[in-house]
Parts: sequence; C-alpha cells; structure tokens
Amino acid sequence: MQVEICCNSILSARNAKLGGAYRIELCQALGEGGTTPSAAAIEYCVKELNLQTRVLIRPRGGNFVYDNDEMRVILRDIELANKLGADAVVIGFLTPEGDIDAKKTQMAVEAAESMGVTFHRAFDECRNPEEALEQIIDCGCQKLLTSGCKPTAMEGAAIIKRLVNQSAGRIDIIAASGIVSTNATEIVALTGVNEIHGSFKKTVDGISITDTKQVKQLFENLNQTKI
Repeated sequence: MQVEICCNSILSARNAKLGGAYRIELCQALGEGGTTPSAAAIEYCVKELNLQTRVLIRPRGGNFVYDNDEMRVILRDIELANKLGADAVVIGFLTPEGDIDAKKTQMAVEAAESMGVTFHRAFDECRNPEEALEQIIDCGCQKLLTSGCKPTAMEGAAIIKRLVNQSAGRIDIIAASGIVSTNATEIVALTGVNEIHGSFKKTVDGISITDTKQVKQLFENLNQTKI
C-alpha cells in the first residue's frame, strides 16, 4: 500500500514527513482545487525534506481546457519540475466536450521525460470513464488519480473498483477525495486499489495545513490491518 499526502505548502510537507510520509503531491491554492507550486517550494521538498515529490502542474483554477499560451506555461513548468528533481508531475487535460485531450496529454508526457506522470481528477469530469481510462493509458501516464467520478472516493468506490479491474495492471489507480484515517482501510477494501491520496489537513489560525497526527494515525491503521 502506497500513501500520497497532498500538501499545499512546505509547512504541510514538513508535517507530512513528521507523520511518516515519504511521498507527497505538492501544490498550492487547494481552495481552487490546487495550482502549480513555486520552484523554491519544489526544491525545498526535494532537497531539504528529501521527499518523493510529485508536482501538480495546473496554471489556474477552473476547468481543464487550456489554450496554447497556457500550454506553453504548463510545458515550461514541467521542464522546471524535472530540473528541480521532482519524482513526477500531475496533469490533466480535457476537451470542451468532456473527453480526454489526448494531444495535450501526450505533449505533457513527452515533456516529463524520465519523470512519472499522473493524470489527476480532471478524469472525474469525463463523460465516458471507461473510454477515458484507455486514452490515458495510451498516452503513457503511469497513474490515475480518481474519486470514481463522484464527490468522494467512498461514494465512487464501485466505479473505482471497475477501473482497477479494467486497467488490469496497465496503470496504477489512486483513490482520492474524502479519504481520512478512519475510512482509508474500508476504501481500500472496497476498491482494490494499492494507492491512496489525501490531504489529512486541519485549520490553524485560518491556515489549512496537513496534520501530523492524522498522518501518523493513517499509517497506524493501515499497518494494523496489514494492507
């Protein structure tokens, strides 16, 4: 079982590591669904915290339909993440009709070079999940982050399980959204995933930040159930 902690700042990343995490997805502006973090934040997590750092590449909030100028920025951000030592990038591109934008996805995969590529929860807005999964695999992505096209992974557990079966080991399915220390083992059992993703955050002085105690509890619960 692999756990990925979604961290919206270097403070969250530090707390995740203190809780026992070794792998994070680094972003900022979680209130907008996450956007690309700064180069300095990436460098800190990679070099100072020595975390396996997967970087969200998203130039703005809103939809996942990007014009050519936005795509130029996206490709440059991928290049910078690679130079800074990121383990992987997390991307997602849709057409206005609600399908995977295969051309842009392939461009991002090629730009990532030796880094891994995760297709994020833009997938959950696709009109045909089964067809979208095949497109993502064909584009060369190694992982898919999904809540099963529902608001939370618990609600979408049945669809996530179908995706796991359909993928047949060709891509890693990561269950995400609404996962907390108390329901993680149940979601794993219902879906058959080998990877989960969550922010495990709390609010301190108006700041949303990853909670070390929640992360520790998550790992304890997973270890106790031998998942």
